Amino acid sequence: MDWLMGKSKTKPNGKKPPAEEKKLYLDPEFTKIRVVDFDLKELVVLPREIDLNEWLASNTTTFFNLINLQYSTISEFCTGETCQAMTAWNTIYYWYDERGKKTKCTAPQYVDFVMSLCQKLVTDEEIFPTKYGKEFPNSFESLVKKICRYLFHVLAHLYWAHFKETVALDLQGHLNTLYAHFIVFVREFNLIDPKETCIMDDLSEVLCTPAPLPVPTPAPSTPASAPSPSSQNHVTER
Repeated sequence: MDWLMGKSKTKPNGKKPPAEEKKLYLDPEFTKIRVVDFDLKELVVLPREIDLNEWLASNTTTFFNLINLQYSTISEFCTGETCQAMTAWNTIYYWYDERGKKTKCTAPQYVDFVMSLCQKLVTDEEIFPTKYGKEFPNSFESLVKKICRYLFHVLAHLYWAHFKETVALDLQGHLNTLYAHFIVFVREFNLIDPKETCIMDDLSEVLCTPAPLPVPTPAPSTPASAPSPSSQNHVTER
């Protein structure tokens, strides 16, 4: 059941969303805009000489910082009035506290809970050790999965509720690249259940495909020049 996952399939006003609603972020005019144009999978594959947990810790911390920064660019537009619930497409995300109590909150409250929790975890030396020889806890992978699931909720909300503002700030290329990089990463290491990310599958399919290389513009053809007199065969009259 959806409520077990902390989400609901209805909108805050209790009405079901329309069967089809135009998603601005799927417009080819915007999906073609990226900061990079190479295969992002090359960035997420585990290097042979790197420990898996070290790699997960480094990337998870980086994504936390980048997604927090991306959200901050539109935070003034994400208020308790404009975003009365943490929504993405036809889903409402609910917050669960440490005791498992379910709470419906505004989007800025939800994001604040997410970022505060992530900050607490990634800076905890017992969970994300930075000193040489320090072991990762047995719960490390499950905590990374938890962080990634929450960060996905923030990205989904950015696209669903604040893509117009992102475009107005000319930051859609950064958001597209960040989203694609994040999705390729969590898929590579199975960090989020596909059922969780399926609401954004249409965007993932577009953005996680390497951008096509630009077609080179053919050089303008140069008209053949007339042969020089010196190159012509001369007939000597006798």
